[in-house]
Amino acid sequence: MPRIADTDLDVFPLNLGGNVFGWTADEPTSFAILDAYADAGGNFIDTADSYSAWLPGHVGGESEAIIGRWLARRGRRDDVVIATKVFGKPDRRGLSAANIAAAADESLRRLGTDHIDLYYAHYDDPDVPLEESLAAFDALVRAGKVRHVAASNHAPERLAEALAVSDREGLARYVALQPHYNLVERAAYEGPLRDVVAREGLATLPYYALAKGFLTGKYRDGAAADGPRAPGALAYLDDRGRAVLDALDVTAGAHGTSVTAVAIAWLAAQPTVVAPIASARTVEQLGALLDGARLRLDEADLRRLDAASEPRPA
Repeated sequence: MPRIADTDLDVFPLNLGGNVFGWTADEPTSFAILDAYADAGGNFIDTADSYSAWLPGHVGGESEAIIGRWLARRGRRDDVVIATKVFGKPDRRGLSAANIAAAADESLRRLGTDHIDLYYAHYDDPDVPLEESLAAFDALVRAGKVRHVAASNHAPERLAEALAVSDREGLARYVALQPHYNLVERAAYEGPLRDVVAREGLATLPYYALAKGFLTGKYRDGAAADGPRAPGALAYLDDRGRAVLDALDVTAGAHGTSVTAVAIAWLAAQPTVVAPIASARTVEQLGALLDGARLRLDEADLRRLDAASEPRPA
């Protein structure tokens, strides 16, 4: 299994997204997906304290609670790497020291565990000094409540500054970055942000690996589109998006696999990427994600996909 930076976290090359748990996957379905993932050798689950606060009647933490009940039923904790995040829950906004400490304790209770393996700053918080936020994360690590800390949705300058502060102050250092990155969303990551990650030895764990479902091949001209992510996916259906789908079709045909698997495999092959994050609403959808974790593309495949998806000037 690949390892996250210089930590002791060895992880499955597909990071299972928990954003759907309690949203588009109810608890029994979520348990079935988690069981199937674990049975296939998966050990890396991503969630956040804000999932799924966007639903009427939800307050956030629903995904964590489902994962916690699954862990309790399973009866084993130490062979699973759990990542969660702080900032996005409506009553836990921001990265103040007090908020980080309280949010971590609440996440631990929902997850039913005494430690979080990877704890993210879900977003940057320019209203709080980095020294304060990073000291709060460091305190969690020293207390044994968190094993490692990471960043999500950070600009390159702020990520570099945070790492410099940690080094200067002797605080726990971010070991990973979770950016928005996939075959049709390349420009924001491939540049200064990736340069910081590579220079500082961080691992990349990209979210929206399938571009809100577009890279499953489901959203094409003339195809019926439904579901909560359909509008976002259809936004990619332009000339470039069609070229990407054509390249995915050719590559999938050559390997006897799905378009989904190829999209995951392309992302996994990119510099600094350790494990793409993708979610499944059903056990059947999970199969294609697992295929992508196993698939190895050759140089010709990568050149074909790179050419079709090359970012174009605005």
